[in-house]
Amino acid sequence: MPPQSVRQWNRAVKVDFWQLSRDPAERVVALIAQKVCGAGDRLLVVSSDPAQLAVIGKTLWETAPEAFLANGTSNEPGADRQPILLSGECRAVNGASHIIFADGQWRDTAEGFDRSFLLFDAATLDAARACWRGLDGRDGVERSFFRQDGGKWVKVA
Repeated sequence: MPPQSVRQWNRAVKVDFWQLSRDPAERVVALIAQKVCGAGDRLLVVSSDPAQLAVIGKTLWETAPEAFLANGTSNEPGADRQPILLSGECRAVNGASHIIFADGQWRDTAEGFDRSFLLFDAATLDAARACWRGLDGRDGVERSFFRQDGGKWVKVA
């Protein structure tokens, strides 16, 4: 479904489309989270699947001990202090400026974030394409498309 509220965006925002092929969503979330947190920003990771959020949380803790990707869920005490918040909804109680849609489902509430990441796979490819087309030509929206090439992520559009 193309985002309708994008028309009302008042500032420049980035929307990145990441096509999952070799790596699962939880590994890609960890990769993006390292960069976001390394830049001093906060992140909100959204999925409608609680099991997926649990796997993402575990992966964030275990991926890179030297990077220490601390995270928590939105229904726990101290959620507002988490650098990476995992949630089923687009409420950044942690003050996140970046959001990842880990389940491949675009939400129109992305306009409140400086940068959005839509992770999609074969099952959500058509919806991602519709979203890409829906954002085409919108004022203040910069779209990028990334895919894996031999394990490396490459910007192709």
